[in-house]
Amino acid sequence: MSIIELDKQYVAPTYKRFPVEIVSGKGSLVWDANGKEYVDMGSGIGVTAFGIADELWQQAVTAQIAKVQHMSNLYYTQPCALLAEMLCTRTGMKKVFFSNSGAEANECAIKAARKYAAEKRGSGCSTIVTLQNSFHGRTLTTLAATGQDHYHELFQPLTPGFVSVESGDMDSIRALAKEKKLAAVMIECVQGEGGVLPTDPDFIAALAAFCKQEDVLLIIDEVQTGNGRTGALYAYMHYGIQPDIVSTAKGLAGGLPLGATMLGEKVEQVFSFGDHGSTFGGNPVSCAAALSVLSRIDDALLAEVREKSAYVFEALRGAKGVESVSGMGLMIGIKTEKPAAEIVSACMERGVLCLTAKTKVRLLPALNIPMDQLQRAVEVIKDVCAQ
Repeated sequence: MSIIELDKQYVAPTYKRFPVEIVSGKGSLVWDANGKEYVDMGSGIGVTAFGIADELWQQAVTAQIAKVQHMSNLYYTQPCALLAEMLCTRTGMKKVFFSNSGAEANECAIKAARKYAAEKRGSGCSTIVTLQNSFHGRTLTTLAATGQDHYHELFQPLTPGFVSVESGDMDSIRALAKEKKLAAVMIECVQGEGGVLPTDPDFIAALAAFCKQEDVLLIIDEVQTGNGRTGALYAYMHYGIQPDIVSTAKGLAGGLPLGATMLGEKVEQVFSFGDHGSTFGGNPVSCAAALSVLSRIDDALLAEVREKSAYVFEALRGAKGVESVSGMGLMIGIKTEKPAAEIVSACMERGVLCLTAKTKVRLLPALNIPMDQLQRAVEVIKDVCAQ
């Protein structure tokens, strides 16, 4: 049986896979089982921040594997501590909880917010506001937080205590605060799965001021937007705010599973022994990988991300067959005249791997994609859209 046949027989059919088996790669180029080359404009949905088989990443991972690949959180390990220090130093946050994924990072953020609110104002203060069109994960609780009804339909009952409002609807948020039920507001600065839509800066500024005044926690979900993806280390940094809690994952460890929940001054002591845990959270190999990634996301790389972003926006805006381009940094959504799925399929035939987000073509290339490969991919996308 072929790998595709084996997969279809034995893997749960939760993914609508393309009929392509990827067997190797280097940087932003990958090759399938037939030897065909592709420019990877998806980076594992924003995960392989420095592309495939990055040498510095490999060195960090293999060096740590040769020392200790896992140790329970009953003991200290150097990569975990060093990564927590680096995250806090670069964000102004105070403590970090490590997990395995973005959904788990958001679960931790939700638990921290509810415990803080319960201790401050009583157990009845537990409501968390999210935005319509948001996406926060696929566990039952993070699905409840996700402001898209179609994700909810088959999995009722979901965890109670979440209210989704339209982005910009400060009146509804203020009303919930007056009822003394509001524990936190959780938003994405760019809604990725919702269509690569940046959140209005005026709304974010008003929300941050409101949360500070009312002692309502502000949670920023940086699972997809974080770790250099938008041209800042974390997307909230574009807005001049300081969240109380920040969650991140995806690109943090460059291809290994790692989530992080960063806790600000208000909540740095909210958890005590036994309040939360994760068997694999803070795994030394994943943390060593993240140290390699994070240490290289410097001002020069972020400037490069912004320059490449400007090129893509300029090349695609107004191009034939393109209705609009949205996003931030190298997190880009393209509204096309033809269905996005058709564009993605045609690009794949011509050696460019793209993604979708709702009705849009979505691009999440590696942060360090070479300019010639980016130009090659964009020209294919433009040509496919124009046909």
